[in-house]
Amino acid sequence: MTFTQLAIFSVLAKVGSFSRAASVLGITQSGVSHAIKQLETELSVSLLNRESGPVVLTDVGARLLIRANDILQQKEALQQEASLEQGIARGSLRIASFGATSSLRLLPILMAYFQKAHPLVEVQIDEVVDDVVVQWLLERRVELGFVVLPEERFDTLTLMSDEFVAVLPAAHPLASKSAINARDFHEQPFIRTSAGSGPYIDQFLAAQGALPKTLFRFEQLTSMMGFVAQGSAIAIAARLALPEAPEGVVYRSLQPRQPREIALAALRFDRLSPAAKAFVEVATKHRKLLRG
Repeated sequence: MTFTQLAIFSVLAKVGSFSRAASVLGITQSGVSHAIKQLETELSVSLLNRESGPVVLTDVGARLLIRANDILQQKEALQQEASLEQGIARGSLRIASFGATSSLRLLPILMAYFQKAHPLVEVQIDEVVDDVVVQWLLERRVELGFVVLPEERFDTLTLMSDEFVAVLPAAHPLASKSAINARDFHEQPFIRTSAGSGPYIDQFLAAQGALPKTLFRFEQLTSMMGFVAQGSAIAIAARLALPEAPEGVVYRSLQPRQPREIALAALRFDRLSPAAKAFVEVATKHRKLLRG
């Protein structure tokens, strides 16, 4: 078993196809296949369900992926520790972000400070929905990720407070109210987000038995904003994920208010690589600035 085989297995599981894995790794597709077969032979298990379509891990493959990613993370940490002994901070750091709130409101500031202090550390950022951030942290695909609290499975550092708001056409009758309750959404034309905040919005509405008429489902907030501005429907979204309200759109607080806390998370802060520890230190030092 080699680190190379484990790295190929990890990338293949992440991207979901042999051809994409080969492209990411800069090797041939047959090279990816050969490495996986060698790993399966040595471990005496099948890591993949070899059927048509995207790559799917077997149950044992999914369990071993966590071990493989943990070994690769510890290898990276070992190399970074050795570099520190030579007075050089270098290596790579993988972070998962869940969209506009962390990608636009937090990461640009944190990255500016981090890269100034540690210019030789390569930071790789993947933007995915909330649930995938959690999954990747648990599977050791990334060392750090941004999560919405509460989250008991990780060590966390709270960075920013946010809240959900109603997104309304400026001419809508509800726009005259200072705060919008769940029943106000009942039977209203509604835009439902497919992003990770969906479950929180559903919980708010269900608590008062509100059933909006869901006419649209969008991944992108820009799509949602266009339909709201035209007066086609109303919506709920996290305030920090939204741009400044465009012409024809207003934001109103929810009643009761629906706050959420955004945090930087890791499986364990005391087991992070030097690069990840340094990033947490930067976030700790500057979180008052992030809170505005």
